[in-house]
Amino acid sequence: MTGEGTSTRIRSLKANVTREEAIRHFTNGVLNGAVELIRGPVRSLAEFYIPYRLFEVRIRSGGREQTQTFAMDAVRGVLDLYQLPSVAADDQLLTLQTRNVLPAELNAAQAEERLIAKVRRMVFTQGFFRVRDLKIEATPVSGEICVPYWVCFRGSGDRAHLAILDAVRRRPEGAKVRRLVEEWLRSDSAGAAAS
Repeated sequence: MTGEGTSTRIRSLKANVTREEAIRHFTNGVLNGAVELIRGPVRSLAEFYIPYRLFEVRIRSGGREQTQTFAMDAVRGVLDLYQLPSVAADDQLLTLQTRNVLPAELNAAQAEERLIAKVRRMVFTQGFFRVRDLKIEATPVSGEICVPYWVCFRGSGDRAHLAILDAVRRRPEGAKVRRLVEEWLRSDSAGAAAS
């Protein structure tokens, strides 16, 4: 990622959800009608990007070995891992300028340490009793990619409530992503981007 003034040049996974589909996601249906009564109508929608670091991960257990590509959020390392079929090919990526991107805060060593811990938990949840002599090695892949999200602002008066949709996986996000976005909106970085 490179910055130019308040705008940042990023490489992002291509979104699988268009703006129109995101609007429908946040406005159609009985559940959204109830949310509108409680939290207020949809006021605006914005694209938002979170940076991720890529890793090739080798997992060895019980004489078996597998290699997978994972992406881990480069902000705090608290979001769910992205499992990619292979290192993202150029046809899965696009380059763009945006102000709506979180700054990466984790260094490579911190990201690798957290990634290995998450992969270890993932392996154990898939079958603790099948795990023998577990070894996990993570090799960083150069470059950072961003994952696109749709942020919905709801409310009436001066109160706003956020709802977030992962624009690649097509699924609503919860408190962890919402907290990152809310903190960014309150920060000096967001204020500079908005001006």
